[in-house]
Amino acid sequence: MALSRRHFLASGLAAAAAPAFGAQPSRNIGEVRIDVDTATVPVRVSGATPELQSLALTAFRAHGRYRLVSTGQAFDLKFSPAGANQVRVEITRGAAATPVHAETVAGATPRQALLKAADVAVVKTNGLGLRGFFTARLAFVSRRAGRGEIYTSDLFLGEARQITRDNAHVLSPRWSPDGSRVIYTSYFRSNAPDVFVSNVSSGARETLISFRGTNSGARFSPSGQQIALVMTGEGSSEIYVTNAQGRQPSRKTRSDAVKSSPCWSPDGSQLLFAMEPGPQLYQMPASGGVPRRLALNLGTYAAEPDWSRTDRNKVACTVRVGRQYQIGVFDLAKGAGKVASKASFDGVEPSWLADGRHLVYTARDRTSSVLCVLDTETGNSTRLGTPDSAALQACVWTPGI
Repeated sequence: MALSRRHFLASGLAAAAAPAFGAQPSRNIGEVRIDVDTATVPVRVSGATPELQSLALTAFRAHGRYRLVSTGQAFDLKFSPAGANQVRVEITRGAAATPVHAETVAGATPRQALLKAADVAVVKTNGLGLRGFFTARLAFVSRRAGRGEIYTSDLFLGEARQITRDNAHVLSPRWSPDGSRVIYTSYFRSNAPDVFVSNVSSGARETLISFRGTNSGARFSPSGQQIALVMTGEGSSEIYVTNAQGRQPSRKTRSDAVKSSPCWSPDGSQLLFAMEPGPQLYQMPASGGVPRRLALNLGTYAAEPDWSRTDRNKVACTVRVGRQYQIGVFDLAKGAGKVASKASFDGVEPSWLADGRHLVYTARDRTSSVLCVLDTETGNSTRLGTPDSAALQACVWTPGI
């Protein structure tokens, strides 16, 4: 059964139309600031070098728990070089500069060390038990080299590296749990999509799943021992699970309904995916069984689910509100959902960050496509990268999760 055009668009399969890096967005897409009555932590951020200062300010502007101030009672966060690829963070509080914490951290580069130090500052000052998320890595699609290719970078699109050179339509990059590989869908071999995996360090590409029909939307299980994906080799689009080598496929669904975007629960025991009509989100045991529809109460359309690895009760997805797509969040424990984004542009393809509060998503209009961080508590959205950065379909990986 062919996928509907509506479903293709919401699943990122129209990514080839996205603008290249360097294309100037038509407006300030991605940026949303909403005045909300919510608790924030005032901080003053300073860096001993212009580079540290700039990156630290960028990081804390993207975090919804914090409010940057220049005067008044606040935490003072001071970042300074401390040797090769090391940054020291010193945290004091108030006019008396009461010591809170000081620590020197190391990273693979000075930039990565700063982001790691900023995460230390978040853990020591947020007051809600939130994890830091600044050390997240992105795998994303960009057309900066012409046709769409997959890149990796830090959360703020720094130190970006191209890891595919397929010269073909690529989409849906997803990290392996250890961060060493990216699995993705590509039309590299034929007019039908197959699943490939690329080594992040070497860029070496391997054909992973190339059965008859289409093979798409693959994701590693949290253990890295299995892969869930959609295949059409038996006629209809069905959810399958293979081993880590893409072999021994086991069919998990059996219906004529169009299915897409399978993702795993944090413990690997459940699968969540989108299925027509609608589509809507369905949950089922990873071992197989009868899919159960989630009662999101977020309208007639829900797709592209992502299950938080650190808050097992939270699922993000793309929903439709009127004629627009927005980011919805569903609380499995409460059985309640909400529209988390409040933008005048489309929001699609959410991917959770480590604190279970923020996520990365693609903001787009008819001419622009950029990556953003969304604070799901407030609806505030912060565009990633420079004003001329155009990227989409990002997947988040955080070391240690």
